[in-house]
Amino acid sequence: MKVLVIGGAGYIGSHMVKLLGQQGCSVTTLDDLSSGHRDAVLCGEFVQGNFGDRAVLDAVLAKGFDAVMHFASFIQVGESVQQPDKYYRNNVSYTLALLDAMRAHGVDKFIFSSTAATFGEPQYTPIDERHPQQPINPYGRTKLMVEQALADYDRAYGFKSVCLRYFNAAGADPEGQLGERHDPETHLIPLVLQAASGRRANISVFGRDYDTPDGTCIRDYIHINDLCSAHWLALQSLLQGQGSQRYNLGNGNGFSVQEVIDTAEQVTGRKIAVVNAPRRAGDPARLVADATQARQQLGWQPQYADLATIIAHAWQWEQMASLCSP
Repeated sequence: MKVLVIGGAGYIGSHMVKLLGQQGCSVTTLDDLSSGHRDAVLCGEFVQGNFGDRAVLDAVLAKGFDAVMHFASFIQVGESVQQPDKYYRNNVSYTLALLDAMRAHGVDKFIFSSTAATFGEPQYTPIDERHPQQPINPYGRTKLMVEQALADYDRAYGFKSVCLRYFNAAGADPEGQLGERHDPETHLIPLVLQAASGRRANISVFGRDYDTPDGTCIRDYIHINDLCSAHWLALQSLLQGQGSQRYNLGNGNGFSVQEVIDTAEQVTGRKIAVVNAPRRAGDPARLVADATQARQQLGWQPQYADLATIIAHAWQWEQMASLCSP
């Protein structure tokens, strides 16, 4: 099987490239390295270029592929509010250019990284696929626009896709080869572990007055390898002739910010300095997925649902990263 991975040098994409290689696929990664890392692409062919460039796409797609996986989106909510043009251009316009290039080269199977941000403020939890999609920031809106475009492409052209709506991707490759390397880092678990390793002075807790058991926000953390296994199963479903689908991906268990800090202290054996800060605008009290549909239809079973395991794998990566940092 030949698979083109757009954004395969990033956090999620690089883990996916590794899994595809382990499954015996012929993998090509297209990444402009604006936020990814060349050394994170552990197998297959690597092409440096922007997926919004039609000439680059034509040159790559001419090699022939069975499917395309797309991970090359901008993902920072705050930045999307400050620079919406950047997000609409990359996440929407460039993705449409990719879809049109795929059609021109006869590739009609597509796995899309979507997000829980398409739902906006939760009307109920856990959030299933029937939950209304009312995004409250440009990032979420760009992802929803692509979901809607994919539905239209299916009706008009028979273009098949699976949209996977992530909640909180977390953890690292259990073998220690890959992990989170965002710059700047915005995800809670690596920030907490950077405080544990000494690369960061402390961790800020934004709000302790939420309607949750300990007053801090609750989120659904899904191990990066479990996320990738869902992508693999989704790809298999398309190749076996199944129709387009939309799935929520999470463990179905919510953990509070304080629980993450407490568990990180247990895993690392280190005290983590905490600074209390005001709530951030737009942070819901709870975001937890109902992934029943993915479990039933794809046969997906998360292997690393335990928070301590997720943090332990991330800590293994952080310890290596802290040794290499200046």
